[in-house]
Amino acid sequence: MASIYDFTAKSLQGKDIALSAYKDKVLLIVNTASKCGFTPQYAGLETLYEKLSGKGLTILGFPCNQFGQQEPGSPEEIGAFCQMNYGVSFPMFDKIDVNGPKAHPLYQFLKDQQPGVLGTKNIKWNFTKFLVDKSGNVVDRFAPMTKPEDIEKSIEKVL
Repeated sequence: MASIYDFTAKSLQGKDIALSAYKDKVLLIVNTASKCGFTPQYAGLETLYEKLSGKGLTILGFPCNQFGQQEPGSPEEIGAFCQMNYGVSFPMFDKIDVNGPKAHPLYQFLKDQQPGVLGTKNIKWNFTKFLVDKSGNVVDRFAPMTKPEDIEKSIEKVL
């Protein structure tokens, strides 16, 4: 795969979504979980989305159950939790693996393009964030403890 736009992922509703649908958008791609200490970041992500989506930002949420089994729910439960507790209106996708032999190809690509600290490629925990510019280039990676509001300036630079 040469570009982020070459990937497809399943929505929470089970539909295949080609990431090429997000061409010319700035993307913030986040692995999420409903029962994590970082789960309140959904509120900050939704605030960013509401504030910057009109300027071209799209946030893509990818639930993952690989870290402390903190995303045990079905797609329906995940969607209901996100909507009811945080009013999430940005696109959410079906649960995936982000590490290991069954890692979603999108996440293999993201990790190859933006390794973590000291070149490590594995995702360390829920709410790791990848920033993708309008041309599909993965331009930054943010640790789980980095709050969404703390990366607003980085997002605005690529908008």
